[in-house]
Amino acid sequence: MHPDNLLQQINFIKEIDKVKLIQRKTKLFNSDRNENDAEHSWHLAMMTIVLAEHAEVPIDVLKVLKMVLIHDIVEIDAGDTFIYDTVKSHSNTDEERLAANRIFGMLPKEQAEEFISIWEEFELGQTNEAKFARSMDRLEPLLQNTSNKGGTWAEFDVDYHKVYEKKKVIKEGSTALWNYAENLINESVEKGILKKSDSKS
Repeated sequence: MHPDNLLQQINFIKEIDKVKLIQRKTKLFNSDRNENDAEHSWHLAMMTIVLAEHAEVPIDVLKVLKMVLIHDIVEIDAGDTFIYDTVKSHSNTDEERLAANRIFGMLPKEQAEEFISIWEEFELGQTNEAKFARSMDRLEPLLQNTSNKGGTWAEFDVDYHKVYEKKKVIKEGSTALWNYAENLINESVEKGILKKSDSKS
C-alpha cells in the first residue's frame, strides 16, 4: 500500500470523530438525553448482528454493517434531518452529496469510491442489504419512542398515520420485524403514547 494512504486514512478517522457531536431528535431508551449519530450508528450495527437471521432473504451482513456505520457520516456537513420534518426532505439531497464527496474523498481513491458507493446504495434502498439496513434505521427510533413514553412523537406532535407511513419500509427488509413493529405501533396508540389518526392511507 502507498505510504500516503495511511495519512489519508488517519485524517479521515479524525474527521469522522465529529459524528459524535451530531445530536439527533430521538432520546436514549431510558434517558432524557438526546442520542448522537455515533451512538445511533453503533446501535444499528449491533442490531444488524443480532437480528440478521430475520432478514427477508439471505444478506451480506458485513456489507450491511458498513452501510449502517457509513450512512450518517454525511451529516457532519449536512446536519441531521428529523424524519418527520415537513420542510426539509429526508432524501438524498445535494447537500448530502457534497458532504459525501468531501468526507469520503479524504480517503485513498479506492476506499473513497467504495464508501461513496455503499452510501449511495443505502440511500437508494434497492438491494437486499440496503433494505435490511434501512429497516434497522427505522426500527431503532421506534424502539426508543416506545421505551420512553412516546419520546419524539409526543414532543413533535407526531400521529399514528405519520409513524405508520415512515415505518412500513421495515417490511421490505424483514416481514418478521415489520409484524413486530406494527404491533408496537398499535400498542402505542392503545397505551396513549402515540396520538390516534383517522387511517393508514
